[in-house]
Amino acid sequence: MDDTISAISTAQGRGGVAIVRVSGEKALAIARAMFSRKGEYLPNVMYAGVINCGAFRDYGMCVYFRAPHSFTGEDTVEFHCHGGTQIARGVLQRTLALGARLARAGEFTKRAFLNGKLSLSAVEGMGEMIAAQSEAQVRAGFQLYGEKLSKEAGALQDTLKECLAGIDAEVDYPEEELSEDLCKSVTEKLPQVVSALEALKAQYRSGKKIKEGVNVALCGAPNAGKSSLLNALLGYDRAIVSSQAGTTRDIVDGTLEINGILFHITDTAGLRESADEVEMEGIRRAENAIKGADVIVWLRSEEGEQPPEFPQVPVLTVGAKCDLKRQNGCDLALSSLTGEGIGELKKFLYENGFGGDEGAYLLEERHYEAVSSALESVKTALTGAENKVPAELYAEDIKRAYTYLGEISGETATENIIEEIFSKFCVGK
Repeated sequence: MDDTISAISTAQGRGGVAIVRVSGEKALAIARAMFSRKGEYLPNVMYAGVINCGAFRDYGMCVYFRAPHSFTGEDTVEFHCHGGTQIARGVLQRTLALGARLARAGEFTKRAFLNGKLSLSAVEGMGEMIAAQSEAQVRAGFQLYGEKLSKEAGALQDTLKECLAGIDAEVDYPEEELSEDLCKSVTEKLPQVVSALEALKAQYRSGKKIKEGVNVALCGAPNAGKSSLLNALLGYDRAIVSSQAGTTRDIVDGTLEINGILFHITDTAGLRESADEVEMEGIRRAENAIKGADVIVWLRSEEGEQPPEFPQVPVLTVGAKCDLKRQNGCDLALSSLTGEGIGELKKFLYENGFGGDEGAYLLEERHYEAVSSALESVKTALTGAENKVPAELYAEDIKRAYTYLGEISGETATENIIEEIFSKFCVGK
């Protein structure tokens, strides 16, 4: 990291302001060569002036962040110029001509990680915030970015380290007869680690839905009102509505945000026996959509009709078109035309489709796998300690758990994991 990197950090295209970021030992020298300020550059102060791009000039601002008090941990300069492709490109080209090189994807953030400014999980939290499609994902990503998961993993590592220190003492000084006290200490501490890891692991169900959304299937017989309900939920006409049964021949879907959680609503083809080849294909796709649903809304077409069995999936039986005729025995009566019952339906979807903790921050599958593996290793170690096997044997399981938890912060993550994470970032981040 001896070289200086530069890139446009704002989105390409027209805009009010564009930012070109420069990081490395030449950053301040490049600022002095390009910017009109002649005096001292105080850190964290925004200066207004002229940016000299060689071929043209722009009136903008420049700010200097002195190492290690910057995002990357290195000397960093940002040029804030007028938005527009050519202006930002001209500023960038001038920084390159003065000794910087073009940054690779995610390289600013990678330098922040390598310089100890961010843990690996915090980097992933930042990525979640940037890619967020819902408010809940932004909130969960911010928890990761704020080092909450890394701090929890670190605290558990500290406990495991205490156990290992006691084991090392026994191995080094066997004549001190520490075995009984050591066994008691380990069997008191490891259950606390198990409980904490189980609580973290349980978050993943909510975290996965925060990140990926909740899948909702609108099901029922043809002409039960599924397409009208999809349009009513979305607030615009997404599906074709017709009095003719069987109009929906393929999957029609849309997204809806409820209390910050993203819901993927799927309008399926009406389920019935049919000789029509196209309709049969639509029914087959509907059945596949139902299999992948987190919650099912069954629209009843006539009184007494019962939905099929959907094991382990919450089902809401709806009597639609209640503005025309009400049905008894339904969980909810609603009208897509008048809006009656739509609010209650959204509440049901949130409570039964999500029903989790919005504070969850275990979002990444690799975090889940690391926590799960650490949990199994700690359980194995605890069993060994309770059965009074030699301490140096179950110490290996404790060390494995420590390593798994280190993958969350990046302390023990492989180079392949690190490269894969940073490859997801854009140039300039």
